[in-house]
Amino acid sequence: MVKLTRTLTLFFVFTSLLMSSHSQAGEEEYYPLISIVTSAAKTDSRSKNWKPAPDDLVLEVSGIAALEDGRIAVAIRKGEIWILDGVYENPPKNVTYQKFATALHEPLGLIWNDGAFYTTQRSELTRIKDNDGDGVADEYTTVAKGWGVTGHYHEYAFGPKLDCDGNMWVTLNIGLGLKGDLLKRTIQDPKLGYRQALWRGWGMKITPKGELIPVCAGMRSPSGIGSNAEGDMFYTDQQGNWVATNTLHHMREGAFFHHVEALASMSQPGSTIHDVENIPNGVPFPQAIEKFPQLVPPAIWFPYKKVGQSGTDIMLDKSEGKFGPFAGQFFVGEFTQAAINRVFLEKVDGEYQGACFPFRHGFASAVLRLEQGEDGSVFAGLTNRGWSSLGAASYGLQRLVWSGKTPFEIKEMHATKNGFDLIFTEPVDPETATNPESYTLSNYTYLYHSTYGSDEIQTQRNSISKITVSDDGLKVALKVEGRRELYVHELEAKGIRSRDNEPLLHPQAYYTLNRIPD
Repeated sequence: MVKLTRTLTLFFVFTSLLMSSHSQAGEEEYYPLISIVTSAAKTDSRSKNWKPAPDDLVLEVSGIAALEDGRIAVAIRKGEIWILDGVYENPPKNVTYQKFATALHEPLGLIWNDGAFYTTQRSELTRIKDNDGDGVADEYTTVAKGWGVTGHYHEYAFGPKLDCDGNMWVTLNIGLGLKGDLLKRTIQDPKLGYRQALWRGWGMKITPKGELIPVCAGMRSPSGIGSNAEGDMFYTDQQGNWVATNTLHHMREGAFFHHVEALASMSQPGSTIHDVENIPNGVPFPQAIEKFPQLVPPAIWFPYKKVGQSGTDIMLDKSEGKFGPFAGQFFVGEFTQAAINRVFLEKVDGEYQGACFPFRHGFASAVLRLEQGEDGSVFAGLTNRGWSSLGAASYGLQRLVWSGKTPFEIKEMHATKNGFDLIFTEPVDPETATNPESYTLSNYTYLYHSTYGSDEIQTQRNSISKITVSDDGLKVALKVEGRRELYVHELEAKGIRSRDNEPLLHPQAYYTLNRIPD
């Protein structure tokens, strides 16, 4: 079984490499990568910029915090925090490393707030300070705790991230296949019989006073958390049992997302999920929504392999144009394909939905953490321990910068009453943009079931009956027949050219149409 699993993993990685290789070369022109440190620096000659870290430092980055003085802090999986200086140099020849904190239990997030670092360990949210100014932490304070830990390897705890009210958010993994003594450390919901450690599969909010509040549930492996410009909180989930493919969800009180074992805590004091009587299993997701009132759809489905295989961190582009034409959008890390994808969100009838797009491939290893620097560039924290990913390295830190050239891309995809509006980064050529042969559009959904993942099902083609181009060439309005709510709408626009006769860098867009606007 182990040999078969490894063979399948290598097949998936090889397939992903073939899919991304053609776009990676073009992406480099607009968003070059600078390697600050990677595990492959000593053996891989492709980049002269790679600089090895100190021999005893295995930089498996699990959290990043950009500091106002030009340094960055990184948490690493073996339980330390390091502060790096010189990271904005290109090439980064003079990076320095200072160990700030030690003896943490797999910290999987890091922020700097009010003069201290905050990180989530397996069993608590911790504040870490340097009181005497010597550059080394001397105070470790428990800010919040209270979720269960059985000892299962998969019980990761992620965060924190801040919302607009100063609350910190943490997300908790499900424990998989709990048995024996581990099962004895769980709780059980009396109605449905699911067993997990307390609050496993939940999103938790910690108030400035340290109160731990359960908010929403149904998470499987919620490794990314982030806030949009309005201060609403989101998380990413990864394909698995009950999770058809990778997703992005809006976290809010009382929302249930998909993984039913989180309902083990439904009857606990403080639960915001109530009265779940039956779980539909083996039905298309739109039908599951009808049968399961507490279930809410994701804001974004990431079609498997087309837009990643294992989504991770969420980063809001707050650079106001320093990182290119996508200010205000989300960038989402991708583990298996060692990449970053892009997300445009809008609200329809008060609920989030939108489109995802490929963005940048070719990182040295799995992208687990993202942080925007003071100059708008993006730091990517890498580690592939435990799972395979593309890339020559097993860990490291890279920096993605904008070259100043604007790629020809679909910047935004809006749902309208009659179809979709496409907003481009550069004016389109009217002849190719108004040609129906330039587009293909289809829609599909997934099965909601206890089986691992789901194929795309109920696929139908959409016809485009009218195309209108704005005078400035930046907007194309598509009138579309046959759209369906709660289905992903996959657009290919390979025939479009810019006024300078350039093809789209990424001609794909995937819109999650939960609601059709009135």
